[in-house]
Amino acid sequence: QASLTMGDAKVAGSEDTFEILYEMSRVLNCGLDRDTLGILISLCENGVNPEALATVVKELRRETAAIEEDESEDEDEEG
Repeated sequence: QASLTMGDAKVAGSEDTFEILYEMSRVLNCGLDRDTLGILISLCENGVNPEALATVVKELRRETAAIEEDESEDEDEEG
């Protein structure tokens, strides 16, 4: 018979919490995959300001979209 230690219970609780946070991010259409969400949670747990982090994520998304748009326009001009 397996018995849960306090550490096992914490890990299980942490996994449950992560699943809830992941589901919330999906419902809110945040566009975060599990790996990215895990990194963001770790950063917050280590003291990074969540609002500042959200600002950085938004800016990175804007920059990525702009780069992809530029690349798409370049391909259209070549073709």
